[in-house]
Amino acid sequence: MPIPGDVPTVCVGETKGIRMGMTFTKPQCEAMLLKRLAEDFAPAVERCARQPMGDDLFAAHLSLAYNIGTGGYCKSSVVRLWNAGERRASCEAFMRFDKAGGRVVAGLVRRRQAERALCLKGV
Repeated sequence: MPIPGDVPTVCVGETKGIRMGMTFTKPQCEAMLLKRLAEDFAPAVERCARQPMGDDLFAAHLSLAYNIGTGGYCKSSVVRLWNAGERRASCEAFMRFDKAGGRVVAGLVRRRQAERALCLKGV
């Protein structure tokens, strides 16, 4: 897994089609995020997490999928536990995704804590 800084990113973590040195305005970033979420990530969450979920849960799952990729998300313990009906355990499993390059990253810990809290709010 690449460590932060190994992959060119812009805005809130967009990597698709991004090259070093590219810059975007805030409105461009917002439009890019909404497009990617709608086209790539929301369909993957709906396809892989087969049990119904409310808005808070969907937002938490969508955030995780955006951060770890659709392949990683669909194979994750978060999805496996969710589909098995283990809602609370699924939310707790968000915390397993706090590393990059084999090391715990403080920013990922904070992101996972926020996603877990949002997930638990919806359980």
